[in-house]
Amino acid sequence: MRAVMCRELGEPELLLLEQLDTEPCPPDRVRVHIWASGLNYVDALFVQGKYQIRPQLPFIPGSEIAGEITELGEQVQGFTVGNRVFASIGIGGFADEVVLSPSQIIPIPDRLSFAQAATMTQSYATAWYSLTQRTQLLPEEWVVVLGAGGGVGLAMIDVARAHGAKVIAVASTSEKLQLCIERGAHGVIDSSTEDVKTRIRELTEGGADIVIDPVGGSLAELALRALRENGRYLVIGFASGVIPDLPANQILLRNRHVIGVDWGAWAMTNPGENATLLGEVIAAVEDGSITPIEPHLYPLAEASTALRDLLDRRLVGKACLSS
Repeated sequence: MRAVMCRELGEPELLLLEQLDTEPCPPDRVRVHIWASGLNYVDALFVQGKYQIRPQLPFIPGSEIAGEITELGEQVQGFTVGNRVFASIGIGGFADEVVLSPSQIIPIPDRLSFAQAATMTQSYATAWYSLTQRTQLLPEEWVVVLGAGGGVGLAMIDVARAHGAKVIAVASTSEKLQLCIERGAHGVIDSSTEDVKTRIRELTEGGADIVIDPVGGSLAELALRALRENGRYLVIGFASGVIPDLPANQILLRNRHVIGVDWGAWAMTNPGENATLLGEVIAAVEDGSITPIEPHLYPLAEASTALRDLLDRRLVGKACLSS
């Protein structure tokens, strides 16, 4: 099998594509040929050694995969060779095959390609968890999405619209803003040229009900100040690399709420509830309420380039490795 190996922590350019021995498939496992491996910010953090969990070296990065079952252990029931499946596996996804427990894999809805399935789980589960469990999104509420041209941002637009909200997308390039319009944003703000706080208040007719922030950095306080009475500010992550200092007086004023969102940690400690949440996401895909974007493809051999593009925020939308 071919796999991208991380043998020392550091920048993505240290990753190596190697030929490894094929892993045996035990009686209670399935072998999946990986056609697509999703790229996520957390994968880059693993490689850099900046995530709170550090796998033992060497390891294969990659947390999301989609592919086709090629071998079944004799004890496995409910699946057949040729089934299209996807999974979140933590690490091990940047390869052309993987051996998994049947409990880890989910059939791919007919409406999705391998690439869409491989890039859906983290972004859409985070969005669904944010807007249905960390807060309750109401129809007609105004949702402002920072970093809206990235994977989480686009998923937030899709899920918010599916729940009847009105969405304002904030991004830094015209290409990203155009994609947000195509994905259904009701309005857009160019953070590189416009006054974000003022434009949010103008477009939402007084202030946002919810701000989604996967970016952090300098826009955080501006967006917080643009929340209306009882507005909710959801902290998703810090893709900018800068953790903002939010002024406590702006939280107190107008009874605003700041809410942390860590879907990954919640999913690990609440597997049953997470399975229910994923079932809701898949049902929404199957009935057409949400539609994950078709991602940009990189060859498996270009994993370093793909992660560098992700870290430098050159990617528009989602991306995955194709084997």
